[in-house]
Parts: sequence; structure tokens; C-alpha cells
Amino acid sequence: MALIFQKNQMLKKLPVELIVWLGALLFLTFTETSGSSHSSLCPLDNLGFSWCPGCGLGRSIRYMLHGDPVLSFGQHWFGIPALMILIYRIMQLLNNFLLNLDITKQFQHGKRPTS
Repeated sequence: MALIFQKNQMLKKLPVELIVWLGALLFLTFTETSGSSHSSLCPLDNLGFSWCPGCGLGRSIRYMLHGDPVLSFGQHWFGIPALMILIYRIMQLLNNFLLNLDITKQFQHGKRPTS
């Protein structure tokens, strides 16, 4: 019972930003890249504007995740750097989460480690 409580506490400490970025990359990884029609989450596109500075960025990241850097660069020049930035940020968040988790394990039950 105590183990289940500890796992629930651990999940509550999981950063929302980490969940969002991992979810977005997983979504882009497992979506289909073929076909010209696409749904858009872009607010400017949904408002009817024909140009957006980030237009093609999601498709660019998707192509890069599928291993096609030429098509990725063709969709948006910033897709590859954006993917590297996202991966770096995910690593930072995961590292901070694991470090905080380790620190809380050391101070369980109000006792300091003896070593």
C-alpha cells in the first residue's frame, strides 16, 4: 500500500511541461507523413490568415522524426533546430525530475542519510 502511495506522489511531482513536450513529440512521431491534406492547430490559419511565421514547423519536426531531413528542411528551415531544442529541454526536465526524486528518497521519514 505504501508503494502505491509513493508512486502516486511521484506522478504528482512530474512536471506538466515534460508531459506536454513528450506527448507532442510522440504525437508527431506516430502520425502519418504522407498526403497533402493536414489539420492545423495554428490559430492564424484557423482565423483565415494565409501566412504564418511558424507554418510548416510541425510538419518539419515530423519529417525529421521520421528520418527525412531534406523534406524537413523543405517544410521549415527551423524544424531541425527546434527539434534539438525540444530534446534538450526534455532532457533538462527529466534530469531535474530525477534529481529531485533522488533527493526526496534520501530524506524520507524526516531522517537524513547516514553516509
